Amino acid sequence: MKRALLFFAVLSAAILFNSCEKEEDEFDETLLYGKWRSGTLYYKYLSNNTGSTWDTKDDVTENEAQQFTWTLVKSELRQIHIMTMGGNVPKTYTVTKLTATALEYKDVVDNRSYSFTKVD
Repeated sequence: MKRALLFFAVLSAAILFNSCEKEEDEFDETLLYGKWRSGTLYYKYLSNNTGSTWDTKDDVTENEAQQFTWTLVKSELRQIHIMTMGGNVPKTYTVTKLTATALEYKDVVDNRSYSFTKVD
């Protein structure tokens, strides 16, 4: 009898701990709308799920920016960069912070972190 009670206690604990996994963060995509800056790198996210990116270090202005489409589902930020010579380049990030003034995410491929401040 003691073995049966012990077995059910261990089984119950295992089920309880497996069901308590951390839920994936969910972010409000409306906080993403606007222009973001990290050093000389800029990203602009529009409410119609399009955007653009440019780097003033490369002498590229906002008018010459590379266009992309984007989606934000829970913490997954997916960008599809539209190449001027044809084709698309997908990029996927995991958002770790999104507020009215701060954006942080990690590249899912190389785990590189990015940090931006809203500038407009």
